[in-house]
Amino acid sequence: MKKYVILLTLLAIPALALAAGHGEHNAIAQQYYNLTGRHTDFVPRVFNFILLVALLAYLLAKPIKEFLQNRSAEIAKKLEEIEKIRQEAVEAKNRAKEELVQAKSKVVEILEDAEKEAIYLKEKILASAEDEMKALEKNCKDNCEIIERKTVRELTATILDENITENDIPLDAQKIVKIVTKEVA
Repeated sequence: MKKYVILLTLLAIPALALAAGHGEHNAIAQQYYNLTGRHTDFVPRVFNFILLVALLAYLLAKPIKEFLQNRSAEIAKKLEEIEKIRQEAVEAKNRAKEELVQAKSKVVEILEDAEKEAIYLKEKILASAEDEMKALEKNCKDNCEIIERKTVRELTATILDENITENDIPLDAQKIVKIVTKEVA
């Protein structure tokens, strides 16, 4: 706190000196010449400036040094964090590449399995279709035989009905009983 009071005092004195009126400038300059023997006060001003800079350097060196050290530490910490993030990104990239290679091999494997499955299903479908076709052919033959028998019966019955009459075959009750008993036995 004491350092800041001294610093403010040193800064306020030149400001007060500059606040002096302009009309008195010639009188002040004459009085300065009488006291010092010089027309300008360049050398004392340079001395005051050097003294001010040295005082400021003395007072502000430690805070500036601390600020710069803290800033350097923060930058180093951020760089470490960035490097850590970069390293994690590189590792993630490498893992992703490995997963991509594994995925590609898995795709090849899946495609091979799919081809095998397709061939198996094709053979199974062909076998099933062949079995179904055989069953349909058998049904068709059976139906054709049934239709053929039915047609033969109908045709035979029609032909017999047209060509044979009741008078052509003499049937009496005893003959009918014999035929029926033969058929039942």
